[in-house]
Amino acid sequence: MEHEEFSFETRLLHNRHKMDAQTGAVSVPIQHASTFHQFEIDSFGKYDYARSLNPTREALEDIIAELEGGIRGFAFSSGMAAISTAFLLLSSGDHVVITEDVYGGTYRMVTEVLTRFGIEHTFVDMTDFDQVKQAIRPNTKAFYVETPSNPLLKVTDVQAISQLAKAHNALTFVDNTFLTPALQKPLELGADVVLHSATKFLSGHSDVVAGLAVVKDEALAKRLYFLQNSFGAVLGVQDAWLVMRGLKTLHVRLEQSQKAALQIARFLENHPLIEKVYYPALENHPEKELQEKQASGAGAVLSFELADEDALRTFVSNVKIPVFAVSLGAVESILSYPAKMSHAAMPQAEREKRGIKNSLLRLSVGLEKPEDLMKDFSQALEKLQVNKLS
Repeated sequence: MEHEEFSFETRLLHNRHKMDAQTGAVSVPIQHASTFHQFEIDSFGKYDYARSLNPTREALEDIIAELEGGIRGFAFSSGMAAISTAFLLLSSGDHVVITEDVYGGTYRMVTEVLTRFGIEHTFVDMTDFDQVKQAIRPNTKAFYVETPSNPLLKVTDVQAISQLAKAHNALTFVDNTFLTPALQKPLELGADVVLHSATKFLSGHSDVVAGLAVVKDEALAKRLYFLQNSFGAVLGVQDAWLVMRGLKTLHVRLEQSQKAALQIARFLENHPLIEKVYYPALENHPEKELQEKQASGAGAVLSFELADEDALRTFVSNVKIPVFAVSLGAVESILSYPAKMSHAAMPQAEREKRGIKNSLLRLSVGLEKPEDLMKDFSQALEKLQVNKLS
């Protein structure tokens, strides 16, 4: 039976790297070699130098390509290394149309690094298709999509953007970090490059920093490989192995966290001290139907607003369960403050223009019992009540 006939859940475990062909070991060997002996002068073997290719990293690259439905995967030293290397597909004079509430590191790369190399950009609300069309210029060569977006969980129509990009001979990049191929497959919706911070849900244990990219076109794969090899921001073998180990439990982790995220989002939505909740599975989310059409779930990340920054500070200092930290997508719930964490690279005026307020928190729901988290949030919110009365 071919692996393609298995479900996604089964293929997380039963792919061509389920066992080592030589020993039968049910774990990919960690090949720490930096260089490889060549047996002939005129024809070198598949591996020569580990920056160019290493068997352990290659296993992860094969697995992510299969899971995303692409032909080739690339593993990088971080999510930003993957994103930055993909941006190197562009040249001076090119223009990018990009999601406005994009991850702060991507914002920094586009506004402070690419601009130095003559690559222009326009930020748009990608949920507004007319805005996207108006942003196109004769030199537009890429559309950069983050869906759901970080941190306001806006949902972009990947298929519509991809078709628009093709009509203008441009590439579509999609950051699929929040949903992973377990819930959304951008390549099947027409995207050209899928990007991940594998630090997040793919590895899932807050113990590795890694980035991945996947493409479905042979010519594009060659171009991206050339850049990966030239730029050299490749993932180390130990980290590649950790991501592969994390991937084995992706489905069950995400299923559990997503279920809990919906419960918590509804709880927060009905709480009088919470001003607003952003989560694509909620009835009042403007792109709920689109999310259901292009993905098989809403993920496990949500954001919510409190009355003001003082309320936020009181709440954060009183919650006990979530880790208050940068990052997301882990077995433990992580509470983040976008204004000072994920989007600190974005100036305050730009944040506020996008609706990223100083009273906004982002929650990545982990594997704790959701009732425990809701109880914890309740007691922290009660402290706000006490503050108000005193």
